[in-house]
Amino acid sequence: MTKTPKIEKAIKTATTAHEGQLRKTGEAYIIHPLAVYKILESWNMDEDTLIAGLLHDAVEDTALTLGEIERDFGKNVAFLVDGVTKLGKARSGMRELDTYLPETRDNLMKLLIALGADIRVLIIKLADRLHNLRTLSALPPAKQRKIARESLEVFAPLADRLQMGLTRVEIEEISFSYLDNKRFDYLKNLTKTRLSSAKQNLDAARLDVEKILKKEGIKFKSDARVKSIYSLHKKLAKHNQNINRIYDLLAMRFIVDDTTTCYLVLGLIHSLFTPMPDRIKDYIATPKLNGYQSLHTTVITPTEQIVEFQIRTHQMHDFAERGLAASFHYNEQKLTEDYRAGKIAKLPTNLLWIRELQEASVALGAGKKIDAKKLKLNLFSDKIFVYTPKGDIIDLPQGALPLDFAYRIHSEIGNRAMGVKINGKMSDFKTPLKHGDIVEVITAKNQIPRESWFQKLFTAHARQKLRQQLAKLPDFSRKK
Repeated sequence: MTKTPKIEKAIKTATTAHEGQLRKTGEAYIIHPLAVYKILESWNMDEDTLIAGLLHDAVEDTALTLGEIERDFGKNVAFLVDGVTKLGKARSGMRELDTYLPETRDNLMKLLIALGADIRVLIIKLADRLHNLRTLSALPPAKQRKIARESLEVFAPLADRLQMGLTRVEIEEISFSYLDNKRFDYLKNLTKTRLSSAKQNLDAARLDVEKILKKEGIKFKSDARVKSIYSLHKKLAKHNQNINRIYDLLAMRFIVDDTTTCYLVLGLIHSLFTPMPDRIKDYIATPKLNGYQSLHTTVITPTEQIVEFQIRTHQMHDFAERGLAASFHYNEQKLTEDYRAGKIAKLPTNLLWIRELQEASVALGAGKKIDAKKLKLNLFSDKIFVYTPKGDIIDLPQGALPLDFAYRIHSEIGNRAMGVKINGKMSDFKTPLKHGDIVEVITAKNQIPRESWFQKLFTAHARQKLRQQLAKLPDFSRKK
């Protein structure tokens, strides 16, 4: 979007309001609002959202008032700035984000309700968080970990629910690199060493597919996608850390004009190569929970190489990359009182959680009680809730393993773990935990942790605790 007179005015207003303020990087503070504006602009957001991005910190950090913003830029911009301000206040009162303690419940509810008032509040906040993560190196280590952890556990899943794929990946990558730098570097190097051979296999298969598509007169675009480090980390946990089971480290995408052509291309690929039946995924007919659509197939080439292909339309591809920002339904229907009351046009199935938050916002405004726990479970679907034998609830990220559970209870439980029972049956430490499992850790006084346990951990918290304990042991040389 070209800079309109209102945007130019907002830039001057923000610059004046933040004059004399500095960021932790030593830069003038106005650098941050301008960066947030640029991110929102790259997402093709509407004018009101761009202006609110420029002014998102002004009410909290400067003498500028909400009334002045409404006077100069309108009710909608003031509403958005107020929402971002309230969201910040709700977050500041939260404690450990992954231990949904009773005292955090009200603040988490306020956070969710703030998002429900207008989802553009969240989109502005995602842009704000993204720039803060990009400049996270300026903060002290403890602050870095706190922000990274919150980003990974709250803002990345919310970006995923908006299907803002590129944003989710960048949030995850930066956050993970600060939370578990050793693991991040290890996986980064592992990916690098395997990419050259994977690329050779992919290039050969790509040329064969492109040749037959051109012969059939099919218009297409193609590109390759490298699996992100954090996605690899999560997937390895499901495959006992066996990199040879990860078939989509590098995948080939074919982008075509319509859905019918997607299925035609799938058939042509299967005519060239042998498909692995259990690796054919039709996310067009059955989209993922966040609305993601694409055809995935993993094939075996004549030279016995395994290659993954993804096939989608241009619209599906754009939505996979930029999500709600790519087809922002508020562009056509500007914020109105009806929208604030939740009386908007029917939302796509993958965005019904927005309606849920809107309804919660209306109910809260009417003085009704909100079941925040239900909202949390619906939004943070990457969480699993498991039980101790006494019935205590422990929440962990999806992909967590028994030793992650042990270290979450107490460091000594993790350090002394020698076995685990899941739902009353002896199980392996590499068994991924599922929602609702009852987990019992068996300990022994003479047990000591081992370096090999790194292969049996998923969470950064557990890996940090194990590393701290191993550092106390004699002759320990860290390889991870």
